[in-house]
Amino acid sequence: MFIFIGGIQPKTVNIDKQARNCPACSHFNLHLKRIDQYLSLFFIPLFPVKKGMPFLICENCNSVFSEDGARMDVSHSGGQSLCPKCKIPVNPDFSFCPYCGHSLRK
Repeated sequence: MFIFIGGIQPKTVNIDKQARNCPACSHFNLHLKRIDQYLSLFFIPLFPVKKGMPFLICENCNSVFSEDGARMDVSHSGGQSLCPKCKIPVNPDFSFCPYCGHSLRK
């Protein structure tokens, strides 16, 4: 008998390592990132299936901006809330993020 555990999972990818000045908090912690979808086997991401849209995120204040610097509202996405750690939309009924395991309760 053979059991196959696989699927598609998101992975945050750093596009460039150059830190920028955050317009919200003025710290140099603004990084260009992208959330790609990876085919995984036994929870190990093997290769990218779909590339996401690039965005800027501040590691200090967690503000999110578009690539051209316009602030993006990411508080609610289709009735879902965002994980404070990985910024992926999750069901508001969840206690933990299904992507990174971070606690969603305050």
